[in-house]
Amino acid sequence: MSNSSILSVRHYSDALIAHSHAHPQLVFGLRGQLDFELDGCGARIERQGLIVVPGGSHHTCASVSGSQCLVLDVPGDSWLSNSLGEQASASQRLLERRGSLMLNHHQQQLVDWLAAGPAVDPLMAQQGAVLLLASLNRTSAPAAEHKQLPFASFDAYIEQNAAYPLQVADLARLAGLSSARLHARFSAEASITPMDYIRQRRLLKARRLLRETALPIGEIAAQVGYASQSAFAAAVLRTFNCSPRALRQESGDN
Repeated sequence: MSNSSILSVRHYSDALIAHSHAHPQLVFGLRGQLDFELDGCGARIERQGLIVVPGGSHHTCASVSGSQCLVLDVPGDSWLSNSLGEQASASQRLLERRGSLMLNHHQQQLVDWLAAGPAVDPLMAQQGAVLLLASLNRTSAPAAEHKQLPFASFDAYIEQNAAYPLQVADLARLAGLSSARLHARFSAEASITPMDYIRQRRLLKARRLLRETALPIGEIAAQVGYASQSAFAAAVLRTFNCSPRALRQESGDN
């Protein structure tokens, strides 16, 4: 890879991209939402978000409404050593840890500035890449020291409000985080999106109601947020590999 291609601004659409490459890559969100799957784990990149793609990792991405990102393609170990000196080992550890991170305000300002023009200049691109990596070295380690997400509070809230429309913002409010940061934390701590987590908790409640009560299946569907009994049945089948009626009968057999 030539050093002139270290930084580039890229536009993503709903056309799915699926590949892997030998070099590590950092993808910084500028505008829109980019849905990413990295070695089977999902994530979403928005403004002030970053995803780390280690070398050799298979990944797919697409954006339904369009997304713009600044991409840092890291040339290799020798470039890290030559460019970052004593900080090279810290950057190497960062580049080996796949998943999402959040930028602070000053880091996003640097990303915006590089994306606005300097990234196309080979010298500025190299220096900008060094500045970005050095900045991330200062913040990536403490990120692991965050308290774990309050899953008990999430579970209680979903249990109480399962019949009503639930949004990622509801869980973000409980955790004291932005929706984008919650997405990143869920990806790192649970390897699942917040909405998938909400769906799982709803269906676990439905299974309990099917097994422990005599409520009509349609009423149980409504209690866990499904307006259609057929949609509820399809969700139960996908998750538990059997119909709601079969789940209820299993309980009776036991």
